[in-house]
Amino acid sequence: CATTPDSGTAGMSAAVWFLGFLAGFAVLGAASAVRSRGTVDDYYLASKDVPPWLAGLSAVASNNSGYMFIGMIGATYLTGWSSVWLMLGWIAGDMGASYLVWKRLRNTASRDDVGSYSQLLSRWQGEHFPTVRRLAAILTLVFLCVYAAAQLKAGGKALHAVFNWRVESGAIAGAIIVVIYSIAGGIRASIWTDAAQSFVMLGAMVMLMIVGVDQAGGWSLLWGNLTMVEPGYVDWFDGEAPVAAIMMVVSWLFAVVAVLGQPHIVVRFMSFNDVKHIRQVRVWYYGWYVLFYSATIIVGLVTRLLLPEIEGFDAELALPRLAQDLLPPPLVGLVLAGLFAATMSTADSLVLACSAAVSVDLVAGPGSLKRAKMATLAIVVISFLISVSGNKTVFQMVLDAWGTLGASFAPLILLYAAGRRFQEMSAVATVLTGTVTFAVWSWTGLSSQTYGVFPAIAASLVVGLALSRAGQADLADTRISAFR
Repeated sequence: CATTPDSGTAGMSAAVWFLGFLAGFAVLGAASAVRSRGTVDDYYLASKDVPPWLAGLSAVASNNSGYMFIGMIGATYLTGWSSVWLMLGWIAGDMGASYLVWKRLRNTASRDDVGSYSQLLSRWQGEHFPTVRRLAAILTLVFLCVYAAAQLKAGGKALHAVFNWRVESGAIAGAIIVVIYSIAGGIRASIWTDAAQSFVMLGAMVMLMIVGVDQAGGWSLLWGNLTMVEPGYVDWFDGEAPVAAIMMVVSWLFAVVAVLGQPHIVVRFMSFNDVKHIRQVRVWYYGWYVLFYSATIIVGLVTRLLLPEIEGFDAELALPRLAQDLLPPPLVGLVLAGLFAATMSTADSLVLACSAAVSVDLVAGPGSLKRAKMATLAIVVISFLISVSGNKTVFQMVLDAWGTLGASFAPLILLYAAGRRFQEMSAVATVLTGTVTFAVWSWTGLSSQTYGVFPAIAASLVVGLALSRAGQADLADTRISAFR
C-alpha cells in the first residue's frame, strides 16, 4: 500500500514483526500437544483440569473477538459516546449470568457423561435428551461457522487496510494457524494461546489509546474536541427518546446473559479444575474485560478525531489505519498481532465447538480422536469459504450469530440452574422459541429498534416456564455423585 520507498520499507518491517508474533502463537499452541492425553475428552475439554487463571483469560479472550478491534471500534467511531451503553450492558449482563449459573454449570460438567456443550444441555437433569443434543449441535454448527467466518474476515480486512494484501490472504493466514495448533493440541492449545493472546490484545489496545489521546491533544482537551465532531456525538443516548434509550440498555443486558448460549465460551467454564476456584476465574475474567473494553471505547472516539469521516471510508478499518498513521513499524506489527490474536482466540474456540458438535454429538458411536481432528479441519475450511463469500459487516455477522445462539440456549440453561424440570419436547420447544423469535425479529427489521436477543430470550423464558415444573434448585449439585 506504500507509495514511497520509505513507507514501503516501514510496511515491510511491520509485516515482519506481525508475522513473527503469529509464528510465536503457532509455536506455543503446537507445544501444548506435549500435555495431550490422547482422548476425545482431553481434546475438547482438556480433561477438565485447567487452572483458574488460564480458564478466565481464555474465556475473556474468546469472548472479546476481532469484532472488538474491528466491529466495536467501527461502531464507536460512527455512534460516539452512546456506545458506552453496549459496554456497560455487556459486562453487567455477563457478570449477573456468572453468579446465577457458573457454579451449577461447572458441577454438572464434572460428570463423566458430559463431554460437550450439547451434552451439557441434554444431560443436565441426569437424563439423556438425544433430540436436544442433536438440535443444539446443529444450531452450534450453523451459527458458530458464521461466527468463525466473521473472525477470519476481520483479520483479512485489517491486513488489507495496512499491507494492501488481499482480504482472502489474511483469512488464509488465520485459518492455517488455527488449524496448526487446534489439531495439535485441541482445546488445551486454544486455552494456552488465548492466554498469551489476551496479553497482546490488551497491550496493543492500551498502547494505541495512550498514543492516540496524546495526538488528539491530551486528556484535558479530548472531551471538548469530541463535542465538535457532530451534534449529539458525546450524548449518552445519541438523541434517542428516554423510552427507546432504556429499551436499548435493557436489550444489551439481555444480550450478554446470552453468553450462556455461546458454546465456545461456556466450555472454558466447563474445563477449569475445581468449582472452588470460581472466584479466581471471575477476577481474571472481569478484570481483563473492564480494562480492555474501556480502552476500546476511548480508541474508537479518538480515532474519529484523528481520522475524520470521509465519503467511502470503512469505519471498521479505523483502528489499523490509525495504528499505521501513528506508530513505528514494530508497534504497528504489535497492534496487527493484537487484532489477529483477537480473531484467532475466538476462531479456534468456535472451530473446536463446531468440531465437537459434529464428531461427538451428531455422529453415532464412541468418539474418535482422529475423527475429531478431521472435523476440525473441515470446519476451518467451511468457515474460510463463508468469510470470503458474503458482504455483511463483521459487527453484523457477530450480532446475528451471537443473538441466535444466546436466544436458543441461554433461557434453557437459566431455567435448569433455577431448578426447573423439563420433559424433552418441552426443552426442545424452549430452544426453538428463542431461535424462531430472534429470526423473525431480525427479518422484520425490528432489530434496528431493539436487539432481537431481548424479545427472543424473554419469549423463550415464558415458554420454558409454562412447559416446565418447579424442582430442586441445587439438583445439578446434589445428583453428581450418582454419575461419576
